[in-house]
Amino acid sequence: MINLKLFLKGAAMGCADLIPGVSGGTIALITGIYEELIDSIRSIDAKALKLLSSFKLKELWHHVNGPFLLHVFAGILLSIFSLSSLITYFLNDHPIPLWSFFFGLILVSAFYVMPRHKDIRVLFFTILGILSAYLITSLTPSATSDQLWFIFISGAIAICAMILPGISGSFILILLAKYEFILHAVKAFDVKVILTFGVGCVVGLLSFSKLIHWLLQNHKSITMAALAGFMLGSLNKIWPWKLESDISFTNLTPSEFTESTGEPNQLLAAIIFFIIGGGVVFLLERIGRTAE
Repeated sequence: MINLKLFLKGAAMGCADLIPGVSGGTIALITGIYEELIDSIRSIDAKALKLLSSFKLKELWHHVNGPFLLHVFAGILLSIFSLSSLITYFLNDHPIPLWSFFFGLILVSAFYVMPRHKDIRVLFFTILGILSAYLITSLTPSATSDQLWFIFISGAIAICAMILPGISGSFILILLAKYEFILHAVKAFDVKVILTFGVGCVVGLLSFSKLIHWLLQNHKSITMAALAGFMLGSLNKIWPWKLESDISFTNLTPSEFTESTGEPNQLLAAIIFFIIGGGVVFLLERIGRTAE
């Protein structure tokens, strides 16, 4: 039976993954499926491989929480393939309203994610998350190796960003100077590079999901604080008014943006879309509470 709600949450994750600087993990956290997603990915382990090799497919399906993963990843893939043109249109023609929407969405959701009980440890890890994300999003790409060992590492690191709220996997590849390289390899169907990158992604995803699962099970409060910090620190990357080049960006005030570019700052539209983004989070939170 199709779980439409779960499918739509996956679709929302896919939509976010299309935006450079926005993470699908952020949407998973907002929509309340983050912990189950981590736990399901973590379950793809040695036992799963043993069940697969023994052709115990029904047990394997149950072990890896197959219905959940199927709905979420089906939503992600459909969203990526069907919305890529629409997202590209907004990024090119209406970037300020789009960035404003996600700015409001992430800012408000970070406060919902933040642990209600606050102490010195929660404060410390929140600040640590903010500083880490801000530093990562402020880095300038540099030349890196094109050898297969680095392609493997790039895949392992970039895929971690998919399940880490606040950090975009595509942005990580840009920092590693491998975004265009991987795109070119896919277009040219360079099997060696694609397979190496893919194996790196699998290893990184399975390893990192185990780490996140362990942290959520044993240190949930400070882990959620750090994740909320990551989300707040990543706002540096999605500030609506900016001057961008291939390797860097500079955030501006609305008036500075108009002075530098000669384009309207669309302040009213930005405020409206900021409120809509925050309102989406508020509604999702209310719906989640009602479901509980």
